Amino acid sequence: MKITDLLVKETMIMNLQAVSKEAAIDELIASLAASGRINDPVLFKKKILEREAQSSTGIGGGIAMPHAKTRAVNEPTVVFAKSAAGVDFASLDEEPAKLFFMIAAPEGAGNMHMRTLAALSRLLIESDFIEALMNAGTPDEVVALFDAKQAEAEAKAKAEEAANAGGTKQETPGRVIVGNPASQSFVVAVTACPTGIAHTFMAEDALKKKAKEMGVNIRVETNGSEGAQNVLTADEIARASGVIIAADKNVEMARFAGKPVLQRPVSDGIRKPEELITKAVKGEAPIYRSEGRGGDEAPAVKSGSIGSRIYKDLMNGISHMLPFVVGGGILLAISFLIEQVASVDNPIVKLLQTIGGGDGAFHFLIPILAGFIALSIGDRPALMPGMVGGFMALNSNAGFLGGLAAGFLAGYVVILLRKTFAGLPKTLDGLKPILLYPVFSLLITGGIMFYLFDPVFSWINEGLIDGLNHLGTGNAVLLGLILGGMMAIDMGGPFNKAAYTFAIGVFTSSGNTNGLMMAAVMAGGMVPPLAIALATTFFKHKFTETERKSGLTNYVLGLSFITEGAIPFAAADPLRVLTSCIIGSAVAGGLTQLWNLNVPAPHGGIFVAALSSNALLFILAVLIGSVISGLTLGLWKKPLKTG
Repeated sequence: MKITDLLVKETMIMNLQAVSKEAAIDELIASLAASGRINDPVLFKKKILEREAQSSTGIGGGIAMPHAKTRAVNEPTVVFAKSAAGVDFASLDEEPAKLFFMIAAPEGAGNMHMRTLAALSRLLIESDFIEALMNAGTPDEVVALFDAKQAEAEAKAKAEEAANAGGTKQETPGRVIVGNPASQSFVVAVTACPTGIAHTFMAEDALKKKAKEMGVNIRVETNGSEGAQNVLTADEIARASGVIIAADKNVEMARFAGKPVLQRPVSDGIRKPEELITKAVKGEAPIYRSEGRGGDEAPAVKSGSIGSRIYKDLMNGISHMLPFVVGGGILLAISFLIEQVASVDNPIVKLLQTIGGGDGAFHFLIPILAGFIALSIGDRPALMPGMVGGFMALNSNAGFLGGLAAGFLAGYVVILLRKTFAGLPKTLDGLKPILLYPVFSLLITGGIMFYLFDPVFSWINEGLIDGLNHLGTGNAVLLGLILGGMMAIDMGGPFNKAAYTFAIGVFTSSGNTNGLMMAAVMAGGMVPPLAIALATTFFKHKFTETERKSGLTNYVLGLSFITEGAIPFAAADPLRVLTSCIIGSAVAGGLTQLWNLNVPAPHGGIFVAALSSNALLFILAVLIGSVISGLTLGLWKKPLKTG
C-alpha cells in the first residue's frame, strides 16, 4: 500500500483557518466527516482528545500528528493540512505547528495500513522533506512529493538490506543492526506510545538515523499498535552498553535487569536522539533492578499524580480480573437457565456451576485482582504475595475491599523490602528474587492479613448477623431496605455475606418455604450489575469503550443474580458506584417487603422469578432499584477526560 492511498486529496486543507488547537482539530475532523471517512465525529474527537491528554501530538519542528484508532473510522485516512500563520498546539518545542497530519485508523486496521502509517511517520523527521511540504501549493504537489519520497525510501531500504546481508545479517530485515559494523559501540532501544501509530516509529527512525551519523550500532524494538516488533534478543541486551526506553506506556522491563537503562518519554526519542544515544553508550543511566520499583529505577511512565498512579495500578488488577467475571458469570447464568428445565443434579448444570462458580472462575476473582495490583506496583516479586493476600481476603470474608487492600499492601511491602535489602553485599543479589523477596514479602503480607483483616472482618460479619436477627422482629420494610443495601456495600464481603447468610438462615429454618428475606437480598444483589449495564448504555460518554462492552455483559449477570459483575466498576470508582448501587439495592429490597414478596429459592435471579408470590412485582422492584442506581451513577459520574 502507498502512503498516498491514505493521503486523500479531497480531505487536504491547504490553508487551515484555525487559530487554536481545538479549532484545528475540529477543522480536520470536519474534513474527514465531509468526505465520509468517519461515521461518528463526536466519538472520533473524543478519542483524539483522549490521546492529546496523554501527551501532545505536536511533536515539534512545526508538525502535529493528532491520531486515533476507533470504530468511528470507516476507512484509514490521513488528513494533510497547512497553516501559514501556525497554531499553538502545545508542541514539545513550544513552537507553533504549521503542518498537520490527522491519522484516522479503524479498530480493525490491517497490518498493511499500520505499516503504511509507520512509513509516513518515519518520513516526517527529515527537514528537507518538511520544507518541501511547506512550499507545496496544491494537493497534487503534496501527493507527488510523497510518491517520490516513498520510492526513494524503498530504494534506500533495499540497498541497506543488501549491504547489511554480508556482515550483520539477522533473522529478518527488521532485525538488522543499524550503524557502523566496525564500531564497538552498541546500544538497544524500545520505542512505544499509547496508541502505537505514529510516535513509536518516528522515535525508532530518529534513533536509527542519529546512531548511524554517530557511528553507533543500535537495535530498536517497536511497541506499536500491532504489538512488539523486532523484539530484542537476550544476547543483544547482554552485549549492549546501555538501554534506551523511549516510551509513554509500560513495556516489559524485567529482561533489562542489571543493565544501565535510560527511561524517557517517546518524544525524547524523536527530539533528543543524540543525547539518549550518548548517555547509553557511556552507560550513564541507573542500573535497572527487576525486583521492584522505586529507588534507582522507575516505570516507563513515571509522571503523574499519586492518584493517577494508584488508578493505573488498580486498573491493572481490574483488567486481569474482568475475564474471570465475564466468563464465570455467563457460565453460571446458563446453568441457572438450564436448571429451570432440568434439575440441580443435572450433569451439565453441575459442570457449568463448577467451572464458573466458587470452585472455578469466581474462586480466582479476588486473588487475581490483588495479585495484579501488586504486580503493577512492585513488579514480579509482588505477584505471589498479592495473590496469597487476595486469597486470604476471600477466605476471611474480607471480600473485594480486602483484596484491594491486599494488593496494595503486597506491592508496597516489596518496594519496602527492596530498599531494606539495598545495602546487602552484591554477592547476595542473586538470592533476593529467589529467596529473600518471596519469603519476607509473603510473611509480612500474610501476617498483616491474618492478624488484622481476618479478626476485624469476622467481628463485623458476626455483629451484622446478630443485629439482623434482632431487627427481624421489627419493621419488615426497614429490614428489606437494610438487607438490600447490604448486598451492594461490598459485593461479596462481610456485609454482603451477612445479609445473604441471614436470609438463608430464615429460609432453611422454615423448611425452605419462607423466602421473604431471600426476595430482599436477591433483588438487592441483582441491582448493582443491572445499574452498571444501564449506566454504560445511557451515559456512554462517561465510560471507556472497554467499560461499555463489559457493561453489556452485566445485563446477563444482573438478571442471573451475579452481583460480582459490578466489582470491576466498584473497584475503579468505589465512592460513586457503591453509593449509587446501595441506594437502588436498598429501594429494591424495601419494595419486596412492602409488597410482601416471597421467593422460595436461594439463587437464580430472573430464572426463579416465576416461583415468587408475584413475579411481576418482584421484577418491578428490581427494575425500579436498577433505574434509580443507574441514573444516580450516570448523573454523578464525571465525563471522561478529553483534554
